[in-house]
Amino acid sequence: MIIFYILLSTFLVSLISFVGALSLFFKEKFLNKILLILVAFSAGALIGSAFLHLLPEAIETAGIENTLKVFVFALLGFCLFYILEEFIKWHHHHSTSHSEIHSFSYLILFSDGLHNFLDGLIIAGSFVVSPISGVATTIAVALHEIPQELGDFGVLVYGGFKKGKALLVNFLSALTAMLGAVVGYFLAEKIGSNIVYLLPFAAGNFIYIACSDLIPEIKKDFGLAKSLGYFCIFILGILLMLVMKLYTAE
Repeated sequence: MIIFYILLSTFLVSLISFVGALSLFFKEKFLNKILLILVAFSAGALIGSAFLHLLPEAIETAGIENTLKVFVFALLGFCLFYILEEFIKWHHHHSTSHSEIHSFSYLILFSDGLHNFLDGLIIAGSFVVSPISGVATTIAVALHEIPQELGDFGVLVYGGFKKGKALLVNFLSALTAMLGAVVGYFLAEKIGSNIVYLLPFAAGNFIYIACSDLIPEIKKDFGLAKSLGYFCIFILGILLMLVMKLYTAE
């Protein structure tokens, strides 16, 4: 019965990826105006998630004596995404299809999929402890996912995906939470404590995407007023992750 609640919870969390469907009610001209706002917000949310959620949780779980190993895995995640993006760019350059989708769109899907997989592991583990703990963790994960999924949708559309396809691929990426839940339920004992190092690896992914791809987009020559506006939205994304951290820590 526990596995049913685990799968139901992770599926409901995956549905949050459709929060971007709200944009379908906006006119194309208005959506184009707010896309960079969503990109700035997503950059802040990714940075905030990496430094305020994933890295502290990894250090706390792995133990202070393994701090160096945590940051090595974060650097590994950062460097791997550098290589992955260069490969995607090379593939696009030599592809006959001449895709107009930016490489960072694929990176955001991959990193978000890994993050959702980790969320599934966490939800499964909490339900194994107790149903009440599982429900509380699911709510916390859901609150954390809403702003990030909204930002991810904006990045996907800005990166070249049509709105309908962006919703679909974002949902498919979110479904990895269910895979993580199954792995967490059946293989928790075999995986053991080593699973914790996926957290800094994901953090490295987030830091690379935010710093290499998203922040440069909002730092283009838009004029002082717009640039300051995008920076404020970026800070808002970080602050929201901080509020989520403080809320879920209580």
